[in-house]
Amino acid sequence: MRRSVYNEDHEAFRETLRAFIEAEVVPVYDEWYAEGLVPREFYYKLGELGIFGIEVPEEYGGAGEESFKFQAVVSEECARAGVSFGGSSVHVALCLPYVKAYATDEQKKRWLPGFVTGETMYAIAMTEPGTGSDLAGMKTTARLSADGSHYVLNGAKTFITGGVHADRVIVCARTAPPSPEDRRHGISLFVVDTRSEGYAVGRKLDKLGLKSSDTAELSFSDVKVPVEDLLGEENKGFSYLGQNLPQERLGIAVGAYAQASAAIRFAQSYVQDRTVFGKTVASFQNTKFELAACKAEVDAAEAVCDRALDAHDKGELTAAEAASAKLFCTEVAHRVIDKCLQLHGGYGYMNEYPIARLYADNRVNRIYGGTSEVMKMIIAKSMGL
Repeated sequence: MRRSVYNEDHEAFRETLRAFIEAEVVPVYDEWYAEGLVPREFYYKLGELGIFGIEVPEEYGGAGEESFKFQAVVSEECARAGVSFGGSSVHVALCLPYVKAYATDEQKKRWLPGFVTGETMYAIAMTEPGTGSDLAGMKTTARLSADGSHYVLNGAKTFITGGVHADRVIVCARTAPPSPEDRRHGISLFVVDTRSEGYAVGRKLDKLGLKSSDTAELSFSDVKVPVEDLLGEENKGFSYLGQNLPQERLGIAVGAYAQASAAIRFAQSYVQDRTVFGKTVASFQNTKFELAACKAEVDAAEAVCDRALDAHDKGELTAAEAASAKLFCTEVAHRVIDKCLQLHGGYGYMNEYPIARLYADNRVNRIYGGTSEVMKMIIAKSMGL
């Protein structure tokens, strides 16, 4: 079926991006993978290409687009080529919505021009050691100084994607203790300059997958954060975080669908070239049936993503619908990628083949942005259960 979710502008962007990936990323991606890090200079190239400014208002140097579909194209093209842009997805998909929604005009003038060019890379720090999905249980604190000029930030964060290269990090911290009625009360957001004294990047974490995306531990020891860098209002951070969750989960759903689609592409190419018992692997009925079943599942995931993308662009995507899309697409990707790896045989277990990397990269999709179990809870609640 012909997709109608994208228009001519999206497809022109896709062509430009695909050519860029082939020229600038594919030839060096093995080096990035081995290093476990995308070079900092690469983000300047993404800035020049316009990736970071698509959804930034024109007055701050961006293109002023409101559609999330351009970011969906980025996910699809990276998956198709079996590459990653490192932590830049967090920079755009997770951090930008908070700045656009809650920053003052003065803050946007300070922050967004550098955001667009890649001069200032952003990450977001929510998760803490021992808290996981329970954000209300965070221990990091930000105490207002006696003279009211700054906050003093203390605590630690973990699993921070983009944390190694980040120039500013949106840090979630407690500015007040939880109330008896609402343990989510008292959380605020700060846009912290990583050059601040007392700010430290700890280990670059060794992950199962997403090897070229830097993920780090962060610590804050009496870090002074100017009051001018408070994002939004004090103690309202938790409600802010909830506002962007549908888009975050939609992004994960699209990425999972794109990975599953890429897995079929990799597997189809492999079985058509690989010969066993004097015949191509593609000629066996089992191969045909397995790939046909995978194609049917990915077609369904594509339909879910496209419907969700349209709803999001119209401002109609609900939290439960985003959770449903994430749950369905990530579970489909899990099944499809596993089957496609199996069709590669022993070579599918070798990291030199993109299917092996894809298998490892995909696993986190059912964990971050809310686990599959959390998605089921959200969906069940929306059903009145």
